[in-house]
Amino acid sequence: MLLSKEDLARKNAIHDFDRKIEEMHLQIQRYSQGVENRLPEWERLEMDLLHFSRKKINDLELAKNLERVQYKFQNRKKIWLRWIEEAHHSAGVEKEST
Repeated sequence: MLLSKEDLARKNAIHDFDRKIEEMHLQIQRYSQGVENRLPEWERLEMDLLHFSRKKINDLELAKNLERVQYKFQNRKKIWLRWIEEAHHSAGVEKEST
């Protein structure tokens, strides 16, 4: 199957979002473990993915792949929010005990 330049660019963008989600997952995990001091900007990634998803995709395979990446982001987001909440809760407990 030959992809147009536009479809190839979308395919690469979807792949980049998938990779960024994986990287963000590791960064937030390090943050929740106290290895990183700064919370990564996951909201920015969410906005970028949302903006990209509003573009019309005619290729069924690309549309399904984008849907998979969006689903992956939403599942990871639930995990990230739980980790962030637990990290903040444990930081509050440490402050109280000192």
